[in-house]
Amino acid sequence: MEIILNAGPVVKVVMGILIYLSVVSWAIIFHKWLVVGRARKASDGFMELFWTKKNFEAINQNLRAYAASPLCVLFREGYQELLRARRVQASDSPPDDFPMGTDYIARALRRAMTSETQRLERFLPFLATTGSTAPFIGLFGTVWGIMDSFHNIGQSGSASLAVVAPGISEALIATAIGLVAAVPAVIGYNHFSHKIDVIVGEMDNFSQEFLNILERMQRRA
Repeated sequence: MEIILNAGPVVKVVMGILIYLSVVSWAIIFHKWLVVGRARKASDGFMELFWTKKNFEAINQNLRAYAASPLCVLFREGYQELLRARRVQASDSPPDDFPMGTDYIARALRRAMTSETQRLERFLPFLATTGSTAPFIGLFGTVWGIMDSFHNIGQSGSASLAVVAPGISEALIATAIGLVAAVPAVIGYNHFSHKIDVIVGEMDNFSQEFLNILERMQRRA
């Protein structure tokens, strides 16, 4: 803290920016840990419900417990679209341009999948930006601090260790803080990107399975 407080104004601004990036990155990491963890746990429970009940109406009545699951959102959107389509087709004068088959449900599933993917990936770009820019911001503070130190050496006319060391240490702490901000951000971004990719793959598989079940139901009908 003494080194930070005694640093020059430019280095202090750089360290303030890096501390802000670090604090926000840790907040995002904690938030994503909760969101992705709940999504994974709820998805496992929902898939067990889906294959146990094997009845859309019964599944729809038990969705509240799995609201955090992206698969639950996909099922709800697809099922609601199916009910709407059935009402339209059962009406006395259905629209001539109303899509047949499962195309309308596939579109609803794609919309829901896109929305859930965006929700899961929210704030991840901040981690990527912090991981890629924080070291360079810290390096800028270090370079500026070293320039300032050499300027002071030139003015004092002395190059003794007592004169050089304090300025160099103030400069290097900016790079250290930059690395402290960048490393957790990069690790968090890679970790959650992998987890989200797995969930997106599960959503894609579920969408295909949902459509296959509907097509089998239509063939039986």
